[in-house]
Amino acid sequence: MVITEAIHQHVLKVPAAAWTPAVEADGEIRDGAWVAELSGDVLDGWPEGMRLIVRKERPHPGAQLRLTDADGMRLTCFATNTPCRPIAELELRHRQRARAEDRIRAARATGLRNLPLHRTAQNRIWLEIVQIALDLLAWMPMLALTGKARLWEPGRLRLRLFTAAGQLVTTGRRRILRLAQHWPWTSHITTALERLTQLPNPG
Repeated sequence: MVITEAIHQHVLKVPAAAWTPAVEADGEIRDGAWVAELSGDVLDGWPEGMRLIVRKERPHPGAQLRLTDADGMRLTCFATNTPCRPIAELELRHRQRARAEDRIRAARATGLRNLPLHRTAQNRIWLEIVQIALDLLAWMPMLALTGKARLWEPGRLRLRLFTAAGQLVTTGRRRILRLAQHWPWTSHITTALERLTQLPNPG
């Protein structure tokens, strides 16, 4: 939700005692993050029962602050009509839903930005292909990649992993994939392949 000037002014007036530590899914406190609920005339004109919750959080190193941020903290807010639930619980639910936005962005980068074909039946097949690709993009990082590589977007995966030059060689009844040693992300590919071979066989 965009922080308007009116909301921003209310956030700046929230007393220190009104901020509650944000939490993680396991119930532990989220380091460097707090939440508070805004009330009063900032909600004038809103539907009855609406709640406005704001989170302040220390940005990760290198992140650029926005004009609406304050005191070195990244400010974000969201509205909900869910009653009688602690604001830290509501903020966690909202943060977890942000993963859906990540999937939507990945879908657009994987073929859903435009439907390339003329007929509905043809585009239906295209959508099925995109869905298969999205499933692979969702499972592959979890099963094969480690560290920051798990967070790479589809474009970065294509650039660094999927388009890496290689040569498939058959020798001694074995197939060997040879990758260029000078490619900066060759180790990511070989590590991913090793992790996949170590997975238990579902059969």
